[in-house]
Amino acid sequence: MQSRLSRRDLLRGAAWSGLGLAASLSPLSAFSASPSARPDVIRIGVAQPATGTPPSFAGSSLAIAHARGWLEESFKPTGTRVEWFFFKGAGPAVNEALANRQLDFALQGDLPSLVGRAAGLKTRLVLATGVRANIYVGVPPDSPLKTLADLRGKRVSLFKGTNMHLPALRLLEANGLTDKDLRLLNLDTAGYLAALSTKDIDAAIGAMDILRLRDKGAVRILYSSKNQSPIYTRQSHVLVTDDFASRYPEATQHLVKTAVEAARWASDESHREEVLRTWARAGTPYEHWKEDFDGEPLRVRLNPNFDPFLVSRYKDAVEQAYRFRLSRARFDVDQWIDQRFLKAALNDLSLQTYWPVYQPNGKILGA
Repeated sequence: MQSRLSRRDLLRGAAWSGLGLAASLSPLSAFSASPSARPDVIRIGVAQPATGTPPSFAGSSLAIAHARGWLEESFKPTGTRVEWFFFKGAGPAVNEALANRQLDFALQGDLPSLVGRAAGLKTRLVLATGVRANIYVGVPPDSPLKTLADLRGKRVSLFKGTNMHLPALRLLEANGLTDKDLRLLNLDTAGYLAALSTKDIDAAIGAMDILRLRDKGAVRILYSSKNQSPIYTRQSHVLVTDDFASRYPEATQHLVKTAVEAARWASDESHREEVLRTWARAGTPYEHWKEDFDGEPLRVRLNPNFDPFLVSRYKDAVEQAYRFRLSRARFDVDQWIDQRFLKAALNDLSLQTYWPVYQPNGKILGA
C-alpha cells in the first residue's frame, strides 16, 4: 500500500535514487532469538550511495558492521536475512522508501528524519552513529572571498534536505547571513565538486569530499568546522519504523545490541587504522579520513548514545527546521528517541560508562 504522505514533504527538493544490495563478510557474535515473531528479512536503508566491490559506505560504526558482515552473521541462527539498500538521493530518498514501507531500519541524518516525522512517518530513533561529522566550505583557489560573510550574493551550493542543511544555515546565521542572502543551489556531492572545478559556483558547503579538490589545487578551504563549535557539525542515527519495533521487539533489540558491539570495536583506538582504511574503500581517501579525525578520539565520533548534547541538537534541529520552513510541524523529541533498546544493550554489554557524556554546550560532563 502506498503512503499518502506528501512527496513534497518527504523529499524537500531531492530526487529518488536507485537501490543497491550489499554482501556479508565475517561474524561478531551469535544470538538465539525466540522462534516466534521472527522476521524473514530486515531491510536497512543507508542515506549514502555505495561504491566499490563489495559495495561499501563510510563514516559510522554501522559501516564497519556492514563491511564485516556482523549483522548478517549474528542473525543467521534465526534464519533472518539482512538486506542493505543505498540511496544516492540521501536522506530525502530514504524518507520516500520509508513512506512506501520498503525499509525497516535506516541510517539517516537529523534533518531528513525529522522532516519525515513531522510529515507523519512513524519512526523511532534507537542508536546514534557517525555524529559530529565536519562540514567544509570550499571556494576556487583564486577566489577573492576571505570570510563566510563574503558569501553574500554569491552562487553557493548546498545539498538540501540532508544533515548538511541545518548546520549550514546555523553557520550562515552566525555570520550575519540567511539562505535568502545567497544564490543557493541544490547540488549533490558529484554536482558541487564538478561545479567548483569549473568555477560555475562561487562556493560549496559540503563534506570532506571537498578535500579532494584542495589536494589538486582546484579549491581553497574557506571554512572547516573541525576544532570549532560542535553545533556546526552533522548528526546521524539509526531509526526503526514503529511497525517493525512493535511486531519484532526481540529482533530490534538484537540489531541494536550488535550495532553497539560494532561501535565498541570501532571506538577502540587500537583499531583506528583499520576503521579509517575500511571507510576509505567507499571512495574518500584514507588520508582525508585521517586528517578529518586527527586529534579526535574515536569514542567521540562513534558514540552510540543519545547524551544531553545530542538530544539538545535534535531538539534544536526540530525548532530550526520549523523556523526555516523546512518541516511542517514541531514535535516532542523525547518521545521520538526510544532509548530502551540502547540502554538494554549497554547494560548487557557492561558499556554504560564506556563513551564520554557531553553536556548540551558540547563540553564533556564533569570537565
